[in-house]
Amino acid sequence: MPRIGMMALRKDALVNATIGEIGRKGSLDVTMGQIASAAGVSSALAHHYFGSKDELFLAAMRAILSEFGAEARRALALAHTPRARLSALVQASFGGRNFQPEVVAAWLNFYVLAQTQPQAARLLRVYQQRLVSNLTHALRPLCADPKGVARTTAALIDGVYIRHALTEAGPPEPFAAITTLEGYLALATGHSK
Repeated sequence: MPRIGMMALRKDALVNATIGEIGRKGSLDVTMGQIASAAGVSSALAHHYFGSKDELFLAAMRAILSEFGAEARRALALAHTPRARLSALVQASFGGRNFQPEVVAAWLNFYVLAQTQPQAARLLRVYQQRLVSNLTHALRPLCADPKGVARTTAALIDGVYIRHALTEAGPPEPFAAITTLEGYLALATGHSK
């Protein structure tokens, strides 16, 4: 296999191992060595590719956000009404890999890191702005305060992640999360799913 192909495979393995190790530990209290071992590469190679654990964690969050973005675009492509667009965004937030225990743990740690690390704060802001923008676009024809409802919806999505991360309620329940958000959107817009 060409060298460049191996580099991409190793980087992907390190990103996935980062998500897995943070999920297993529940915090950023993991070492590059532990992540590298889980990825099947040397610690030196992990440092060579990413430089630091923070950079590796940011790469993992970019991967999570890319996966969410791809899932949201797929769902939005099938949504033909504003209300269906709202449901598509909610489904994407809690569907696929997005609401798995290791990803929930990564999100919680990302929120914490964004308080002190400028690159993490910027990445979180970009995600939040895009989510609110997409929600606002769908809400414009459905309610008088689309931006306010969009911000509340985004806060509820984050809140469901935080609530799950801080409880030991077992595996995430996407159906319950989606039902909670859909209930709020039905009340806020007067339009059920």
